[in-house]
Amino acid sequence: MPRAADAPPGVVHPSSQAPDAAAEEAGRRLFAGACDFVAGAAVETGLPLDGLPEIAFAGRSNVGKSTLVNALTGHNTLARVSHRPGRTQQLNFFNLAGRLMLVDLPGYGFAEVSKRDVERWTALIHLYLRGRASLRRTLLLVDARHGLKEPDRPLMKLLDEAAVSYQAVLTKIDKVKPAELADRVAAVAAELAGHVAAHPVIHLTSAHEGVGIAALRASLSALAAPAQSR
Repeated sequence: MPRAADAPPGVVHPSSQAPDAAAEEAGRRLFAGACDFVAGAAVETGLPLDGLPEIAFAGRSNVGKSTLVNALTGHNTLARVSHRPGRTQQLNFFNLAGRLMLVDLPGYGFAEVSKRDVERWTALIHLYLRGRASLRRTLLLVDARHGLKEPDRPLMKLLDEAAVSYQAVLTKIDKVKPAELADRVAAVAAELAGHVAAHPVIHLTSAHEGVGIAALRASLSALAAPAQSR
């Protein structure tokens, strides 16, 4: 497996949008704070009230949503991780330092559960994404080995229509050779350019190697509520 040092140096595309040292430090301080499970919602009535700015993690099953949440927060067991697709079966809310809510959504595309359960999750996810006033951004996680796939496109269309900002985050970049990764990033950027709600900046990450985590923390910290003065 490639080492972190073998990964391409650019973890933000375009590279001109990479955070500076001050932004990365702000992100480090935020994500070093306590991160606590707040609620798991399997039905609409289980959703917590709007409050803190929210960041949703969305993507195909087994793309690495829970793994990325754990890497960002430094808590290996905060979000449940499984090699079996479909193990996240509700919307899980985590309060980060009283400044940001992280929302781990059920995956789509390969869940090894009943069709009825998948339809229920899908309806709840769509309701949440369309109508959540506190949702600041949805992170669309994309496996770097495969790029955008057909199951991603209905979600992108939904977010475009709902005018909900979303941003692509490539995962598992340690499993892709640099030249192939560059082609994958270019293809994802080209497709996103045609979507009105897509953020133009793409993050590249490897939760396993820790690559790109500091830059993503910096980006998300800019969306958090201000720190309370003591």
